[in-house]
Amino acid sequence: MSQNSTVFRQDGHPTQWEISDQLIEYPEALARMKAHVDQLARGEAEELVWLLEHPPLYTAGTSAKPEDLTDPDMLPVFDAGRGGQYTYHGPGQRVVYLMLDLKQRGRDVRAFVRAMEQLVIDTLADFNIEGKQVDGRVGVWVKRPEKGFNKEDKIAAIGVRVSRWTSFHGISINLNPDLNDYSGIVPCGISDQGVTSFEDLGQLVSMPELDSALKKNFERIFGPTVRV
Repeated sequence: MSQNSTVFRQDGHPTQWEISDQLIEYPEALARMKAHVDQLARGEAEELVWLLEHPPLYTAGTSAKPEDLTDPDMLPVFDAGRGGQYTYHGPGQRVVYLMLDLKQRGRDVRAFVRAMEQLVIDTLADFNIEGKQVDGRVGVWVKRPEKGFNKEDKIAAIGVRVSRWTSFHGISINLNPDLNDYSGIVPCGISDQGVTSFEDLGQLVSMPELDSALKKNFERIFGPTVRV
């Protein structure tokens, strides 16, 4: 995917790029996102990509099924308001919230989701991890032949909401979270495949290294950034 992509900002204006070093509580993050996208939709704020980590928790998307919350008392559960089902967030997982103006990026939600998946795939490739898109399954997956025929593990989840052609929520990439925390849910409603991380795959990568690769690939696919 190149600068000719429908998601590359038409006017070339840079997107703000912010990294939070402390764990951010989910309600705080959700409130900030909602306020920012409201301002962005009114033309009163700049686009923002916000990189952070959450404390251990589960979020429920608009398609979440009650039976997929298999252990309701394991971790706090929050209604996310995004698309998708249940997912996990916690330390060691890089969350990337994309608050972007899709009026400037082709007004094509499917292309936007594909571009987010490509951002993850290209970032994984920088660390010799082969990620893939799977028809019928949102997110990025890694083949695990050692676990059995056709077995795949999800390494990154994608859940997005678009309101007035502004996006929020986004991507979560498993660097080195506690994968046991996934046991309280059926992640994204998929019970016959697993979850993995950089660490689980034997790749010892620091969060700043991951962030640097994300920024490089974001700029190639979505356009320039400016650090705030």
